[in-house]
Amino acid sequence: MQYEPLIADRYYHVFNRGNNKQQIFFERENYHYFLKLIKKYLVPVCDVYAYCLISNHFHLLIKTKGEIADKAISQAFSNCFNSYTKAINKSYNRSGSLFQDRFKRKVVQEEKYLRKLIIYIHLNPELHQLIEDFTNYDFSSFKSFLTVKPSLLKREEVLGLFGDLENFKFVHAERNFEIEQNKEELFLE
Repeated sequence: MQYEPLIADRYYHVFNRGNNKQQIFFERENYHYFLKLIKKYLVPVCDVYAYCLISNHFHLLIKTKGEIADKAISQAFSNCFNSYTKAINKSYNRSGSLFQDRFKRKVVQEEKYLRKLIIYIHLNPELHQLIEDFTNYDFSSFKSFLTVKPSLLKREEVLGLFGDLENFKFVHAERNFEIEQNKEELFLE
């Protein structure tokens, strides 16, 4: 199956999961290493708007840079994920594919969907019942929006999509509440 290259100057939801839905992150250091590889390989070709790393999958919301050739962008992603796979295979004495397939990508064209996707990515750890409160999850970009510490994220642009920081926090909490209410309704039926 031929994969289309990532195109310059577009928003993408990039995601993948472990082969056979198995883990891709085995310990805390793996998450940190993956983020280092994002900085090394991806930040030169795209801007990162949101991310979440879960034990068996990840989500990235990125915007490819306009001045980079399409093939170079796709190659950077391939290099990042291949580098991670080689490091994990070496560290854990394993072989073969770590990821289920090539990384998946969906073009994001509407601002409304962009906002919903940011919220979805941040709520992911709670949706998968890894933590009771998504705001406390360490390997999501959510906490980075609450601080003024330097970040490679496009913090101001993302907060601008929501108006300001207070509304950013409010819409995350509101969506989380809606999801919780729907779960309760399912149990009552």
